[in-house]
Amino acid sequence: MKYDYLVVGSGLYGAIFAHEAKRKGKKVLVIDKRPNIAGNIFTEDIEGIHVHKYGAHIFHTNNKKVWNYITQFAEFNRFTNSPVANYKGELYSLPFNMYTFNKMWGVVTPEEAEAKIEEQKKEAGIKEPMNLEEQAISLVGTDIYEKLIKGYTEKQWGRPCTELPSFIIKRLPVRLTFDNNYFNALYQGIPVGGYTKMVENMLEGIEVRLGVDYLENKEEYSKLADKIIYTGAIDAYFDYKLGTLEYRSVRFETETLDKPNFQGNAAVNYTDAETPWTRIIEHKWFEFGKDEDGNDLPKTVISREYSSEWKLGDEPYYPVNDDKNGKLYEEYKKLAEKETNVIFGGRLGEYKYYDMDAVIASVLNMCDVELA
Repeated sequence: MKYDYLVVGSGLYGAIFAHEAKRKGKKVLVIDKRPNIAGNIFTEDIEGIHVHKYGAHIFHTNNKKVWNYITQFAEFNRFTNSPVANYKGELYSLPFNMYTFNKMWGVVTPEEAEAKIEEQKKEAGIKEPMNLEEQAISLVGTDIYEKLIKGYTEKQWGRPCTELPSFIIKRLPVRLTFDNNYFNALYQGIPVGGYTKMVENMLEGIEVRLGVDYLENKEEYSKLADKIIYTGAIDAYFDYKLGTLEYRSVRFETETLDKPNFQGNAAVNYTDAETPWTRIIEHKWFEFGKDEDGNDLPKTVISREYSSEWKLGDEPYYPVNDDKNGKLYEEYKKLAEKETNVIFGGRLGEYKYYDMDAVIASVLNMCDVELA
């Protein structure tokens, strides 16, 4: 055995494990089938702008241990996520707050907003929300559901809101204040210099091979190390022998525009059903429109996001965490537990929708056990 650990995937989970293993004196090889490190948090430089190639990633956490850990590898700016909703040319503040309620209904006080939501909830006659539509109406009323939730959610998930579970929207921030900080986390920001640079710092001094598909030569690669940290899709590891887990995928149309400002905000969600994309990201605003020397950038880069049903060969983004897929994952998990020298981790390895801070907490907990 040449290595103590073979890490499959150089995203956040794999890179942190590799860093911690090396720190403990272990010999580590990281492989990734993509031509670049950093998994879905990969950022590439276009016109001096750090473009989030696989969708917007905004770091946020209330976990001080996680924040102290990640800030070893990058300095974070003070970016605060305050998306805007565009419904047929009407612009609303997200998350739902007093600015939203004032624009929607003309209400000025929190009491008036609360009364309006309560009135619409009563009219809908919802006692115990049974699906996403009923849950949303009971949280924010019918008007906001129809204009700002229904079209966007159905585009994102490719299913009617009446067929989606209520828990998807239970985390939805609804505020009777003028606070439009979406995450409201204690620690929040974007790494200065981009996420790729941050992951490079994690992988410093570690052997990395890119453009290598582990599953094409699984036996060969597995012979290289005592133990494998696998961060790819769990069903792919077992050659889909129990069936395929479902995901939602995202397609990006990215273009460089010869103008300094396209939409004036990092994220604008298109909440009507007719617009084919779910949102447009204008990447420069994650870093306040400035380059690393603090100069204004003359051009801008935008990405339109189109949500789609995942099929083999597509990039899997969001696990479809319904009962059917949950049961299938449990069966794959039983197979995974029998693989004595393989640890399955991360969003795809655990079939879990993880925020970045939760990925970090999860891999650090695993390191405490594995590298003790």
